[in-house]
Amino acid sequence: MKNKLTIGFDIDDTILIPGIVTESGREAPNYEVIAVYRFFQEQGHHMVLWSGSGVDWATTWGEKFNLNPDEVRRKGEGHVDICFDDCDVEIATVNVKVKRYHNGVSREEWNRDKRM
Repeated sequence: MKNKLTIGFDIDDTILIPGIVTESGREAPNYEVIAVYRFFQEQGHHMVLWSGSGVDWATTWGEKFNLNPDEVRRKGEGHVDICFDDCDVEIATVNVKVKRYHNGVSREEWNRDKRM
């Protein structure tokens, strides 16, 4: 692909809906964001996953959701053309903020205690 872009996606509250905000209390895929991920992937772009919780966390959820990224890295490392994240970030040429589910619910406890 001549104009291949590097497209980055965060895991928590972007690809993954935290259990703290789901009816079941279990983590769930964010199918709308995953559809966007798959669109760019099908176009042949370089797909990157990351998480503030670390590379292992991003790798695990990438595998669980069968995302097959080209790369998993620490958030903010390396060049990214377009990124999708639930936080206000300026780590790419184009930064897209993804709306969180039930944003009024605190993620502090979930972030501290999350386990696979």
